[in-house]
This record gives sequence, C-alpha cells and structure tokens, in this order.
Amino acid sequence: MSYQTISLEIEADIAVLRLTRPEVMNALNSQMRAEIADAVRVAGEKARVLVLTAEGRAFCSGQDLSDRANVANPDLERTLRDEYVPMLKAIVDCPIPTIAAVNGAAAGAGANLALCADVVIAAESAYFLQAFTRIALVPDAGGTYFLPRSMGSQKAMGAALFAEKITAAQADAWGMIWEAVPDEGFEAHWRARAEHLAKGPTATYAEVKQIIRGSWQSDLDGQLEAEGKAQGRCGQSRDFKEGVVSFLEKRPPHFEGR
Repeated sequence: MSYQTISLEIEADIAVLRLTRPEVMNALNSQMRAEIADAVRVAGEKARVLVLTAEGRAFCSGQDLSDRANVANPDLERTLRDEYVPMLKAIVDCPIPTIAAVNGAAAGAGANLALCADVVIAAESAYFLQAFTRIALVPDAGGTYFLPRSMGSQKAMGAALFAEKITAAQADAWGMIWEAVPDEGFEAHWRARAEHLAKGPTATYAEVKQIIRGSWQSDLDGQLEAEGKAQGRCGQSRDFKEGVVSFLEKRPPHFEGR
C-alpha cells in the first residue's frame, strides 16, 4: 500500500510508523486508520520492534470530525466496528513489541491509540485527554478497556467523566504509561529503547505480550498453567541457550529473535 497519511520506515530491525497529518494535529480519518492497520502488519513481518509516533506538535487529536461533517446521522457503531477495531487489533496482536512515542497532545481516540501499544513513552510536554463527554460520547477506541487496567477504576472514571487533561507526569505517576521523559532528547530516548528491544529475544517478547494480556481474563490457576507452557516453549529456544551461555561467559547476548 502507498501511504498518504502516515509514513513507515524500517531500518536495523526497527519500524517507525509516523502519523503525518500535522496540519490537523494528526486527526484520524478513514484513510489513516486503514493505512495504520496495513503498516502495522507490514512491520510485524519485517521488523523486531515497532514505534508509533507523529509529526508536528501533536501525537493524535482523535477522530477527524470533519470526516463526518456532511453526514447528518453518522453510524458511529459501524465506524468503530469496521475501521477502529481492525486498526487497534492490528497493534494489540502485533507479534513484535510496540512502543507509542507520544510527542505531544493525545486526545480522544488518539489517547487510546497510544494506550493500546505495549509500552507508552511520552515527552514531558505531552498530555492525554479523554475528550469524549465534551461532545456527548463515551470513551471508545479501547479506552474503557485500557484505562481501568492501566490506572485503576477511580482514575479511569474521573478521566472519562471530567474530560480533563492528564499531563505526562501525572500519567507516569498513575501507572498509565511507562515513562515521561524530557522533550530535549525525546526521540533519541525512544530510539534507544527501540534499539534495546530490536536486539532482544523477539519470540520471547511475543510470549510475554500474550501471557500478560491474557492474564486479564484468567484466574491464578489458569495463569500459572499458561506461564508453565510459555516457559516450556521459551526453554527450547536457541535464544534461551544463548542467554545462559552469554551470562556464564560474562558477555552481552546475541539473540536471533526466533
């Protein structure tokens, strides 16, 4: 697919997907959602880590309301089912680690687009906003799923009801994201994080993603069983053997990723 609303660069096993509509704060329209879903699938096949970030001063301002400006009765359920779900599932189900590098404002569906990544790294000037009730809507794009699981039901409820900005520092303190870092050197920081993951045991990362996400629907007995099965698979990998040998030889490991 030729992309008009995003860019995808893959180098040294790192895929960087950038939203490229800075003139509208990278608002999501139908074309962008389809392009993101396609690019994530490509990255999952060709890279060992995927970074989602954006051009300009915003990460993503959410749904492009002008996309529906001429529709008297927009079918929001259909839009979510047919356009948002494939995009979000592509990211959640991506077999490689995903990082959302939030460079600026992340509002509405844009905030939840970031939260569906495995790890969220935000610039200190960035903020998150569940803006939905400002236009009489409920949080969507996975917000009602990711928010309570990342920062608890009280914070999630307040974020949804009051629709107030959550600074990157607050999001960090509340456990909503992995870390907030200074604006200066932000890209260098997330690139270093991506490089670390790109050199890691990629197949093991896929197991980690699956087992942690699966824990939300499991009880303790089920999770202990799932851990045992995953560990059994990992223990048969060449990367595990390399990890043990490199530890004993006191040298950095050279993981194949398979």
